[in-house]
Amino acid sequence: MSDPQPSSTATPPANSTFDDLPLDATLQRGVREMGYSEPTPIQRGTIPPAVAGRDLIGTAQTGTGKTAAFLLPILERLLTRPRGRTYALVLTPTRELALQAEGFLRRLGRHTRLRGAAVYGGVGMADQERALRGGAEIIVATPGRLLDHMDRGYVDFRALEVLVLDEGDRMLDMGFLPDVRRILQRLPRNRQTMLFSATMPPEVVRLAHEFLHDPHIIRADAPTVAAVGVAHHAISVSSERKTDVLVALLRAPARASVLVFVRTKHRADRVARQLEHAGIRVATIHGNRSQTQRIRALEGFRSGRFRVLVATDIAARGVDVEGVSDVVNYDVPHEPETYVHRVGRTARAQRRGDALTLVAPDEARDFARIEQLLGYSVPRDLSGELPEGLTRFLVPEPTRAARPWSRAPNSNHSGPSASPGGLPPRRPMRRRW
Repeated sequence: MSDPQPSSTATPPANSTFDDLPLDATLQRGVREMGYSEPTPIQRGTIPPAVAGRDLIGTAQTGTGKTAAFLLPILERLLTRPRGRTYALVLTPTRELALQAEGFLRRLGRHTRLRGAAVYGGVGMADQERALRGGAEIIVATPGRLLDHMDRGYVDFRALEVLVLDEGDRMLDMGFLPDVRRILQRLPRNRQTMLFSATMPPEVVRLAHEFLHDPHIIRADAPTVAAVGVAHHAISVSSERKTDVLVALLRAPARASVLVFVRTKHRADRVARQLEHAGIRVATIHGNRSQTQRIRALEGFRSGRFRVLVATDIAARGVDVEGVSDVVNYDVPHEPETYVHRVGRTARAQRRGDALTLVAPDEARDFARIEQLLGYSVPRDLSGELPEGLTRFLVPEPTRAARPWSRAPNSNHSGPSASPGGLPPRRPMRRRW
């Protein structure tokens, strides 16, 4: 079978408002009360065909408004349905994303009689069982826990009309694809299916071929340049001294709320223990933490009880914390787009923030690709904040004179294709369909 091809459905123009979308007045009211007036590109492209019942594929990053893009059409379609039966299922890879989607559902649908329930692991099953047996109209679930309930006969999907597969590539990365297939094979075939994914690896494409019919395709990639207001800094340091450097940087009182990204769960625990030993209030979130532990960590970080939150990328998806002063990349991400996603957690709502990266010699190549995406060489200007005894562990800054894209961080980039903030035009992302 050939790759999915776009099909035509009218999309509102770029300057449209939510009033131009085919949504009931009760939903429009919920949208306004959330403070939204103009739909994002993924919302403009998704809502009309989704309300019309089309299967669709959306390529969109986290943070582009895709949660409302699929929840609003679901709410619209179910407004007149009798209560007490499950009509819609949203599958998502992490507990944080499930809770976030269920929270959006409550706020968007507050003026309707529709009910939602979040189903995820790490907590007891009794409350979830009651919600499922009570016939919540919309279920948001992680695959593993949902299968547990299905195997026990706690859920009835015979009335199901809409299925959403959210973060398809992330579910693949986390090994959920076999569980997703098991779930889909037990759902009614006569349904609307929507698939959202930041990328389209072959396995996700095969899933789309198998379970979607004549899908409408919306491509709404997030900009791959870092948010305006983020100041980028780096320190070239030996791997074994990263934690010492991190502790020294955290001594600065201006770094009041710091999100530290590491690559693995084991390293998250180790770094957190080392920070605690240094007297720094710290919490961690990663895939091995229970839901109760994750919620406690996030609430403590938001309230200021914990000054530092150490997180892995997968666990941090869907985490939205206002007022983060600094993002520290303890490990350099392999993909430049992951760096952009990380540092976007600071400098929100027109604030300013710092992105600090600790670069070991074996990470220099990955960081050079990040600099290429940013369009300039990130300054290594933080050594003055380190005690004299630590500076001897800094490694020489790699030569960057031969990089044709290198320029001063705030130099002007003129020309018709200039990007906001004076950055060069974004590189086209490779697509695999």
